[in-house]
Amino acid sequence: MLAAGGTGGHLFPAFALAEELARRGRAVDLVTDMRGDRYGTGFPARAVHPIHAATLKGKTPLAVAETGITLARGVREAFALIGRIRPAVVVGFGGYPSFPPLLAARLRGVPTLLHEQNAVLGRANRMLAKRVTALATSFERTKLVEGPIAAKARFTGNPVRDVVAAAAGKSYAPPAHDGQLNLLVFGGSQGARYFSETVPPALAALPETVRRRLVVIQQCREEDLEGVRTAYAASGIEANLAPFFKNLPDIMAEAHLVVGRAGASTVAELTVIGRPAILVPLPHALDNDQLQNATRLAESGGGWCIQQKDLSPERLAAEIARLASSPDDLTAAAAASKRQGRPDAVQRLADLVEELAGDRGQRQQSAG
Repeated sequence: MLAAGGTGGHLFPAFALAEELARRGRAVDLVTDMRGDRYGTGFPARAVHPIHAATLKGKTPLAVAETGITLARGVREAFALIGRIRPAVVVGFGGYPSFPPLLAARLRGVPTLLHEQNAVLGRANRMLAKRVTALATSFERTKLVEGPIAAKARFTGNPVRDVVAAAAGKSYAPPAHDGQLNLLVFGGSQGARYFSETVPPALAALPETVRRRLVVIQQCREEDLEGVRTAYAASGIEANLAPFFKNLPDIMAEAHLVVGRAGASTVAELTVIGRPAILVPLPHALDNDQLQNATRLAESGGGWCIQQKDLSPERLAAEIARLASSPDDLTAAAAASKRQGRPDAVQRLADLVEELAGDRGQRQQSAG
């Protein structure tokens, strides 16, 4: 049984693990919060079970009480569900939606595994990590994994979906000095507006010799599309804009440079495919998880981390102009990014799941 919330950062690695376990003949069920049911038709699971969960949105007694009541309801639902399905292992992918299934599994005596996608252990996961059987990490060094928690931690990497693994087969081809420069810009639902406001004026400020080389693919919110399209047209820049790209891994593989946020799944996919990136971490995050993710990639030489408060359109223009004239720097960053990738992460995580399942999993498979 896999437990993941409705955000891509939690759901994508769960999706990848479900694909791998299915290849191994394991039946998979997904438990998700009420946001996640929209993924039901595409998630490779036998069934998708929505249960109640809540994120703590404040420290007032009322906010804490409301969250506690919702989570308690979710634990009751998950306890009953686990009793019916009798999973060999329950795997949580972090955040408060993992609370009910993992706590219920512990009450039922079922082995539990928690996967942390980021380079810092999140607040909800700090509480969960003390209670699970094992913890899987995406980075060899994960901040706040220490003491008793470190003793149960296993480095696996962050699993990527099959479509990402397939895109990773395309080698990086640096742009010619005067050739086409493919730029991919995306930031998820939380970050796309910032890039819609910042990137078009930055690219407009580039020398004309660079602008005419650009082919931009950019994710924009629906309400921002027309303004961004107009801005690029005025600058004479070829651009393909959309709120969502189903084939994003393939587009990433064709990119010479990526500008984006530093969510865990973004960094995992960038490094498995091996593409250089200017990463702009989402500011004001409680745990600075994106800053930690971006810093790790920048330290490896696989990209450049620039905090949003430091990134003006002028600075972004200068960075892109420099890289556009330095294909060797782009190639070196692509290679460094690729070295950080863990294409075998899903196999390593599935191995750990089966290790925890032990005889339980074998009996379940035989019975199935």
